[in-house]
Amino acid sequence: MQPSKGSTSGLVKLITLSLMSTISLLLMMVDFPLPLLPTFLKVDFSDLPALFAALLFSPIAGIIVEGIKNLLHFLMGSGDPIGAFANFFAGLMFILPVSYFYHRFKNVKSVVSGLITGTVVMAVGMSFLNYFVLLPAYSWFMGFELEGSKLLYITAGIMPFNIIKGILIGLVFVPLFIKLRPWLEQKQIKTT
Repeated sequence: MQPSKGSTSGLVKLITLSLMSTISLLLMMVDFPLPLLPTFLKVDFSDLPALFAALLFSPIAGIIVEGIKNLLHFLMGSGDPIGAFANFFAGLMFILPVSYFYHRFKNVKSVVSGLITGTVVMAVGMSFLNYFVLLPAYSWFMGFELEGSKLLYITAGIMPFNIIKGILIGLVFVPLFIKLRPWLEQKQIKTT
Protein backbone atom coordinates (compact mmCIF):
# COMPACT_ATOMS: atom_id res chain seq x y z
CA MET A 1 0.00 0.00 0.00
CA GLN A 2 1.44 3.35 -1.09
CA PRO A 3 1.23 6.32 1.27
CA SER A 4 -1.06 9.08 0.07
CA LYS A 5 0.43 12.26 -1.36
CA GLY A 6 -0.98 14.30 1.55
CA SER A 7 0.60 12.08 4.22
CA THR A 8 3.96 12.19 2.42
CA SER A 9 3.81 15.98 2.24
CA GLY A 10 2.93 16.13 5.95
CA LEU A 11 5.83 13.84 6.80
CA VAL A 12 8.24 15.98 4.76
CA LYS A 13 7.04 19.09 6.62
CA LEU A 14 7.41 17.36 10.00
CA ILE A 15 10.94 16.17 9.21
CA THR A 16 11.92 19.57 7.81
CA LEU A 17 10.60 21.43 10.86
CA SER A 18 12.39 18.97 13.16
CA LEU A 19 15.67 19.50 11.32
CA MET A 20 15.24 23.29 11.26
CA SER A 21 14.49 23.28 15.00
CA THR A 22 17.60 21.20 15.72
CA ILE A 23 19.81 23.42 13.58
CA SER A 24 18.27 26.45 15.27
CA LEU A 25 19.05 25.01 18.72
CA LEU A 26 22.67 24.35 17.73
CA LEU A 27 23.03 27.88 16.36
CA MET A 28 21.56 29.24 19.59
CA MET A 29 24.44 27.70 21.50
CA VAL A 30 26.98 29.60 19.40
CA ASP A 31 26.40 33.08 20.73
CA PHE A 32 28.51 36.14 21.42
CA PRO A 33 28.09 39.45 23.26
CA LEU A 34 28.38 42.79 21.53
CA PRO A 35 30.93 45.35 22.71
CA LEU A 36 29.62 48.22 24.84
CA LEU A 37 26.32 46.45 25.56
CA PRO A 38 25.30 44.33 28.58
CA THR A 39 27.12 41.00 28.41
CA PHE A 40 24.01 38.88 28.95
CA LEU A 41 22.61 40.18 25.65
CA LYS A 42 24.13 37.80 23.14
CA VAL A 43 23.70 37.55 19.40
CA ASP A 44 23.13 34.18 17.79
CA PHE A 45 21.92 33.16 14.38
CA SER A 46 19.24 30.73 15.55
CA ASP A 47 16.50 32.71 13.79
CA LEU A 48 17.90 31.74 10.36
CA PRO A 49 16.30 28.25 10.26
CA ALA A 50 13.00 29.71 11.51
CA LEU A 51 13.15 32.27 8.69
CA PHE A 52 13.72 29.54 6.11
CA ALA A 53 10.87 27.45 7.56
CA ALA A 54 8.55 30.48 7.47
CA LEU A 55 9.45 31.14 3.83
CA LEU A 56 9.35 27.51 2.77
CA PHE A 57 6.00 26.67 4.36
CA SER A 58 4.20 29.43 6.26
CA PRO A 59 4.57 31.82 9.18
CA ILE A 60 3.22 29.03 11.43
CA ALA A 61 6.22 26.87 10.50
CA GLY A 62 8.56 29.64 11.64
CA ILE A 63 6.64 29.95 14.91
CA ILE A 64 6.94 26.19 15.44
CA VAL A 65 10.71 26.27 14.89
CA GLU A 66 11.09 29.21 17.30
CA GLY A 67 8.94 27.43 19.89
CA ILE A 68 10.73 24.09 19.70
CA LYS A 69 14.16 25.76 19.77
CA ASN A 70 13.35 27.75 22.91
CA LEU A 71 11.63 24.85 24.66
CA LEU A 72 14.58 22.52 24.03
CA HIS A 73 17.08 25.20 25.05
CA PHE A 74 15.20 25.74 28.31
CA LEU A 75 14.78 21.99 28.99
CA MET A 76 18.52 21.46 28.47
CA GLY A 77 19.12 23.87 31.34
CA SER A 78 20.77 26.40 29.07
CA GLY A 79 18.47 29.25 29.96
CA ASP A 80 15.83 30.59 32.27
CA PRO A 81 12.09 30.68 31.48
CA ILE A 82 12.02 34.46 31.12
CA GLY A 83 14.93 34.39 28.67
CA ALA A 84 13.24 31.63 26.65
CA PHE A 85 10.02 33.67 26.56
CA ALA A 86 11.98 36.77 25.48
CA ASN A 87 13.88 34.91 22.75
CA PHE A 88 10.67 33.34 21.45
CA PHE A 89 8.87 36.66 21.13
CA ALA A 90 11.92 38.43 19.69
CA GLY A 91 12.11 35.70 17.05
CA LEU A 92 8.42 36.04 16.22
CA MET A 93 8.64 39.81 15.93
CA PHE A 94 11.55 39.37 13.53
CA ILE A 95 10.45 36.47 11.29
CA LEU A 96 6.74 37.22 10.86
CA PRO A 97 7.20 40.47 8.87
CA VAL A 98 9.75 38.75 6.62
CA SER A 99 7.39 35.86 6.02
CA TYR A 100 4.46 38.19 5.35
CA PHE A 101 6.35 40.28 2.78
CA TYR A 102 7.84 37.22 1.08
CA HIS A 103 4.58 35.31 0.75
CA ARG A 104 2.86 38.44 -0.54
CA PHE A 105 5.42 39.47 -3.20
CA LYS A 106 7.85 36.51 -3.61
CA ASN A 107 11.04 38.39 -4.45
CA VAL A 108 14.37 39.46 -2.93
CA LYS A 109 13.17 43.04 -2.48
CA SER A 110 10.26 41.80 -0.36
CA VAL A 111 12.65 39.77 1.80
CA VAL A 112 14.87 42.81 2.35
CA SER A 113 11.80 44.95 3.15
CA GLY A 114 10.65 42.26 5.57
CA LEU A 115 14.06 42.11 7.25
CA ILE A 116 14.09 45.89 7.74
CA THR A 117 10.51 45.85 9.04
CA GLY A 118 11.24 42.83 11.26
CA THR A 119 14.30 44.56 12.73
CA VAL A 120 12.27 47.67 13.57
CA VAL A 121 9.36 45.64 14.96
CA MET A 122 11.73 43.53 17.06
CA ALA A 123 13.64 46.55 18.39
CA VAL A 124 10.52 48.52 19.31
CA GLY A 125 8.47 45.51 20.40
CA MET A 126 11.19 44.08 22.62
CA SER A 127 11.75 47.52 24.15
CA PHE A 128 8.11 47.67 25.22
CA LEU A 129 8.08 44.01 26.28
CA ASN A 130 11.21 44.53 28.37
CA TYR A 131 9.90 47.71 29.96
CA PHE A 132 6.48 46.35 30.92
CA VAL A 133 7.02 42.58 31.31
CA LEU A 134 10.53 41.14 31.12
CA LEU A 135 12.54 43.47 33.35
CA PRO A 136 9.85 43.46 36.06
CA ALA A 137 9.69 39.65 35.79
CA TYR A 138 13.47 39.35 36.13
CA SER A 139 13.31 41.65 39.13
CA TRP A 140 10.41 39.80 40.71
CA PHE A 141 11.36 36.17 40.06
CA MET A 142 15.13 36.24 39.64
CA GLY A 143 16.10 39.06 42.02
CA PHE A 144 17.75 40.98 39.17
CA GLU A 145 18.12 44.63 40.09
CA LEU A 146 18.79 47.33 37.54
CA GLU A 147 21.33 49.97 38.32
CA GLY A 148 19.83 53.22 37.06
CA SER A 149 16.77 54.02 34.99
CA LYS A 150 14.83 51.25 33.28
CA LEU A 151 14.18 53.56 30.33
CA LEU A 152 17.89 54.35 29.96
CA TYR A 153 18.69 50.64 30.15
CA ILE A 154 16.26 49.94 27.32
CA THR A 155 17.27 52.85 25.08
CA ALA A 156 21.01 52.31 25.61
CA GLY A 157 21.04 48.50 25.75
CA ILE A 158 17.96 46.58 24.62
CA MET A 159 16.99 48.66 21.58
CA PRO A 160 20.51 48.98 20.06
CA PHE A 161 21.11 45.28 20.69
CA ASN A 162 17.99 44.26 18.77
CA ILE A 163 18.77 46.63 15.91
CA ILE A 164 22.31 45.26 15.59
CA LYS A 165 21.06 41.67 15.90
CA GLY A 166 18.48 42.24 13.14
CA ILE A 167 21.09 43.81 10.86
CA LEU A 168 23.58 40.98 11.44
CA ILE A 169 20.99 38.27 10.79
CA GLY A 170 19.81 40.14 7.69
CA LEU A 171 23.36 40.42 6.36
CA VAL A 172 23.77 36.65 6.68
CA PHE A 173 20.27 35.76 5.49
CA VAL A 174 20.07 37.76 2.24
CA PRO A 175 23.03 36.05 0.49
CA LEU A 176 21.82 32.64 1.73
CA PHE A 177 18.32 33.40 0.47
CA ILE A 178 19.59 34.53 -2.93
CA LYS A 179 21.67 31.36 -3.27
CA LEU A 180 18.88 29.04 -2.04
CA ARG A 181 15.93 30.80 -3.69
CA PRO A 182 15.59 28.38 -6.64
CA TRP A 183 15.67 25.42 -4.24
CA LEU A 184 13.10 27.07 -1.93
CA GLU A 185 10.74 27.76 -4.82
CA GLN A 186 11.10 24.19 -6.09
CA LYS A 187 10.39 22.76 -2.62
CA GLN A 188 7.39 25.09 -2.15
CA ILE A 189 5.80 23.68 -5.30
CA LYS A 190 6.41 20.07 -4.24
CA THR A 191 5.13 20.46 -0.66
CA THR A 192 1.98 22.46 -1.39
